[in-house]
Amino acid sequence: MIRHRDAASTDGPAPRAGPAAIGPSAGSSSVGGPGAAGRPAARTAEPPAAQPAAAQSRRRTDPWKTAFFSLAAAAILAGATWALLGSKFLVVRSVEVTGPAAISRTSVIDAAGIRLGTPLIRIDTAAVAGRVDRLTLVQSAQVRREWPDKIVISVRERTALLAVASGHGYQIIDRVGVVLRQARRPPRGMPVLDTPAAAVPAETVPAALRQSAAVRAAATILRDLPARLSRSVRVIDAPSAAAVTLRLSGGVTVSWGGTAEPAVKARELEILMRQHALHYDVSDPLTAVTGG
Repeated sequence: MIRHRDAASTDGPAPRAGPAAIGPSAGSSSVGGPGAAGRPAARTAEPPAAQPAAAQSRRRTDPWKTAFFSLAAAAILAGATWALLGSKFLVVRSVEVTGPAAISRTSVIDAAGIRLGTPLIRIDTAAVAGRVDRLTLVQSAQVRREWPDKIVISVRERTALLAVASGHGYQIIDRVGVVLRQARRPPRGMPVLDTPAAAVPAETVPAALRQSAAVRAAATILRDLPARLSRSVRVIDAPSAAAVTLRLSGGVTVSWGGTAEPAVKARELEILMRQHALHYDVSDPLTAVTGG
């Protein structure tokens, strides 16, 4: 007798239940699954190949920008150099001299040695001032550029201070012994300086006076005297820088000594002169004395 099995028995064992399907189920809210509602979705990182195209383009164009700005800077520098050195616009067209009228403008310009048409930037102002300083009457010179086309030379004159007997006349000198001119007699009110520096051959007098410490001491003392006293000085004896004697009007003499403590000496002398003596010694102001 033949028995028939049902479909389940003929097909073999019943299949096992498979795993739950992956993915959101009905009613789920997001990828995060149940309980993830409200959380932001995770951002997926871009691979290196996906970098912005603009950044890559910027890196490619940066060298071109650098080259452009370098060329522009070089062009500006070249233009400025040409304007200063090569053009005809910024060149010397005039030379102006300012200072005392006693100094010849022509002699200053000649000594300066500036050629018209020279680029202004090429003028060595220190060298020009040095050349002008060599003029006898010039104590100092300052030179400046005045753009676009002028050089200005400002000169300061030496001041005549003392007269030194020499030969048949007098050498008129400034405070450092520079001989400014010769005269037959001393200018009115100018003291005469008696110093060994003048007792030399005539041709060496200017150099001897300029190198003499006694001459500089006499000039310094005369400058430091009170105005009322300096106006009465007729002769200054300066055998050395430390032994200067002043001969005043009225036959009065003052042994002044060296250049130290001029204010103290002047104050002591003012007190002593109330005695109306003919000689005063303030070479040492602590032991100032009178005589005669």
